[in-house]
Amino acid sequence: MATKKTSMFTLTERITITAAATATFATIDLGSYVDVGDRQALQVHSVDFIFQGTAPGDDLVSDIGNGNEVSVQVTDLNRGGLVFANDRALVASARLACDGQGGLYNQFDLYPDNYGKGSDDGRYVVNDQLYVTGYSTNVISDQAINVTVRVNASIVTLGAKDFMAIAIQSTAADN
Repeated sequence: MATKKTSMFTLTERITITAAATATFATIDLGSYVDVGDRQALQVHSVDFIFQGTAPGDDLVSDIGNGNEVSVQVTDLNRGGLVFANDRALVASARLACDGQGGLYNQFDLYPDNYGKGSDDGRYVVNDQLYVTGYSTNVISDQAINVTVRVNASIVTLGAKDFMAIAIQSTAADN
């Protein structure tokens, strides 16, 4: 289905959530990696999420607050907020919750998002951007929650039929 053009590399983006119950957005520009004319796509192998407080090394619990949670998603279409798990644009997602006693745990989500161990495994992206959306139910005053998204990917060339199928699916998901 795909011919690898590069080895695996990592793209990163950080969002800083400073307000409760308000979505925070960022983008990862893929314009240098995706080329429609050459049927070149980005193959996402895995996505990791790193949650940190206001500064590296801060106590994350003191920034989130007890009984609250942080949700982060990566999509290949701009949905303007968090999406359901069955949305075709969803590439990866994570949720971190802080219970009433200050314990942190992953909740209701698969993390990290891993698309398999083989070189042919992965999620193909033909759009020119990835969109990162973060949301927290609470942020302690004068604090922030930083979430770094690490996308492990490679560049591949797809066959004409495969590229068209992925492009059509992506366009259909936009509706």
